[in-house]
Amino acid sequence: MFVRNTFLSLLFAIATLTALPAKAASLLRDPDIEYSLKQLATPILNAAGLNAGSVRIIMVNDRSLNAFVIDNKSIFIHSGLILKLSSASQLQAIIAHEAAHIANGHLTRRIGNARASNRIATFGALLAVAVAASGEGKAGAGIAAGVAGSARGVFLSHTRAEESSADQAALRYLVRAKVPPIAMAEVFEIFRGQEALNIGRQDPYARTHPLSRDRVRSIKGAIAGARTYKEDPKYAYWFARAQGKLSAFKRAPKWTLRRAKSNSDIDAMRRAIALHRNSQSAKAKRDIANLVAKNPKDAYFRELQGQILLENRDFSAAVKAYDAGVRLAPNNSLILGGLGRGLLTLKTKTADKRALNVLTKARSRDDRDAGIMRDLAVAYARTGNPGMASLVTAERYALRGDLKNAQIQAKRAVGLLPRGSAAHRRAQDILDSIPRQ
Repeated sequence: MFVRNTFLSLLFAIATLTALPAKAASLLRDPDIEYSLKQLATPILNAAGLNAGSVRIIMVNDRSLNAFVIDNKSIFIHSGLILKLSSASQLQAIIAHEAAHIANGHLTRRIGNARASNRIATFGALLAVAVAASGEGKAGAGIAAGVAGSARGVFLSHTRAEESSADQAALRYLVRAKVPPIAMAEVFEIFRGQEALNIGRQDPYARTHPLSRDRVRSIKGAIAGARTYKEDPKYAYWFARAQGKLSAFKRAPKWTLRRAKSNSDIDAMRRAIALHRNSQSAKAKRDIANLVAKNPKDAYFRELQGQILLENRDFSAAVKAYDAGVRLAPNNSLILGGLGRGLLTLKTKTADKRALNVLTKARSRDDRDAGIMRDLAVAYARTGNPGMASLVTAERYALRGDLKNAQIQAKRAVGLLPRGSAAHRRAQDILDSIPRQ
């Protein structure tokens, strides 16, 4: 399901405050797009000597052009940058550069320096970022001024030496992965001229990844001597699929319908999304059903079918579609979350009990999805466990930075849960972490 998730990790949120000081920060979660990005990233991460299964490619809901890392397990890419690129190799070049910052230990050194100088107050930074993520960007930026200001420099100030090192390493990764290295020069051309703009008009990438003439010249020189490759059709497919689905949800339906006219599966998917968003429900359901029939083993087309049916209140059919998706991808948290949400719409005791099991499994695989937490709380409440419902709700509020409601729900959970239990301790931890007024 294509959804926005306002829970950001601490360090990602600090970075987002820099790029987006006056609006809410959010992630875009979609199992199909995330799987596509993983296919593109895996050969690059392997070439960098990183564990491809441990590094996530996460999409940020922002139209500006940016990509960055703030820890050793996540690479963040703005949705606007994905839409701007024209090839899989360009996106892989960006992933390679960010992976180089991880592989070369740049983040580890900066985090160590920050801890040593005690420049990051964790709870205060979390509060500042969570306020921004909940929709009050200006307030969040204000709170962050004294706490996260130095953190921005720590996590986003790339030195010239680091950038040069990352460039050279990224080129090696591209060659090892047999990805056309010319793509890196193409990416640099996209950002060329940004540094000449007023800082208020610059894309964040120009501020976090400064492009000097020497740096661009060095890259072009290295590319001239590098081995050339043609773009792999497999990677071209996954790029087109990720970009196609993203554009279908982000751009106007008429824009998509004017362009998605081929007989390809990707264009069929785009048309179904555009028709659905344009309230042409019957046509959307017909098109997605045809696509699923043509690709019966594609879990992500099944998931999209579930979303379209669910949002058209065809609840029983939606559950069947999500069920099929889960059978094909049993460990995908977002598809599990969709199934759990669909089961809750049936409003029967049997469905509610099953929803609880499904959503518990989904959360165990991804504890950063606010939508799964919201639905899990509903499932607990309906199955007669108000203590756990309050606890999960408190955790969801805490992650959003809504400390007032987190405190209210945590107090309720402490009063309802068995004293000494793991759940009781989790609720008490929330209360203990909130500063007393």
